[in-house]
Amino acid sequence: MDTIRKTVGQRIRLKRQELGYSQEEAAERAGLHPTYIGQLERGEKNATIESIAKICIALDLPMEELFSKIICVDASGRTAQMCYNLISNRPEYEQRKIYNLLEEIINYKNET
Repeated sequence: MDTIRKTVGQRIRLKRQELGYSQEEAAERAGLHPTYIGQLERGEKNATIESIAKICIALDLPMEELFSKIICVDASGRTAQMCYNLISNRPEYEQRKIYNLLEEIINYKNET
């Protein structure tokens, strides 16, 4: 569940930064403490549903977008999920570059 916390935190941070809000501004808009926002963004705290709802309203971020494509997996699929979580919040052009790099590595390994 640690990866879910971190993924949600990263998504909150990216949306906040996209809007140009400081943690203090986001916290004020959500009626929460700035320290709490920082802890959520770093994946250090589990948020309550009420806190998530307040943050989503403050950032005009639909809850379904915040939790989109977060998959709970067992240990056998954990590495793939961690890779997905790492790049899913990156811009499309960066995702494409990472994909191309991985494809080159796999092709190289298959040739040797």
